[in-house]
Amino acid sequence: MLKKVICVVAASLALSVIGTTAARAGVLDDVKKKGVLVVGTKADYRPFGYLDPSGKIVGLEADLAADVAKRLGVKLELVPVVASNRIQFLQQGKIDLMIATTSDTPDRRKVVDFIDPNYYGSGTNVLAPKSAKITGWDQLKGKKVCLIQGAFYNKELQEKYGVDGVAFPGTAEVYTALRNGNCVGFAYDDTAIVGEMLKPEWSAYEMPLDSILFVPWGIAVKQGEKDLVDFMAKTTIDWHKTGFIQQLEKKWGVKPTKFAQEMNAKYK
Repeated sequence: MLKKVICVVAASLALSVIGTTAARAGVLDDVKKKGVLVVGTKADYRPFGYLDPSGKIVGLEADLAADVAKRLGVKLELVPVVASNRIQFLQQGKIDLMIATTSDTPDRRKVVDFIDPNYYGSGTNVLAPKSAKITGWDQLKGKKVCLIQGAFYNKELQEKYGVDGVAFPGTAEVYTALRNGNCVGFAYDDTAIVGEMLKPEWSAYEMPLDSILFVPWGIAVKQGEKDLVDFMAKTTIDWHKTGFIQQLEKKWGVKPTKFAQEMNAKYK
């Protein structure tokens, strides 16, 4: 009788394990089964992710997302995210993957998994009116400077450089505040500022300072998704090896970066 009970218990445990394993199917398997990859990307960060006249998200990172979907043989769905919600969207399962100009920092690695190697990088600079005649970071001490909520460099700009930060949820609100003179300048990623300055409307503005706080950008996934991490690591290495990142820089009018050149040399 005891032997029979033990067998029944063992069988129940086996079924429980099988059920648990099935319930824990990873994101990569889910993507393949549903046939759609959902990627969070910027829609306000030209030329990496922005809306074209038809309202479609396009840009360098949108092209990276499209390449991932192509490799998986699935359709692509792009979801617009901003700095203040992108990590939450990933944690909540609203997106499968995040390619959204996200700086790879130790604090962020505590809550999401970043792909190694990184795929890009940027520094921090300021978009300011030429009339302000800003020539050094010390001139911003005590001045109101527009910031984006959730940007990693906000804390250091305020504590080390003494800026009086005024944070907004997105760039649309920042640009309005900047034009209205509510801030002396907008501290942001230098790559984005260069892209924005291509527009005629910013002809009276400049990026006058030397960039600081260079950090690499990372593609992020929800914690514990080893299969997806491994797949994206191989994909990112291939991008560097083949020069795909540099091809996209050229396509989208981005000045060739030292980071992309060094990574291409490292992996090719």
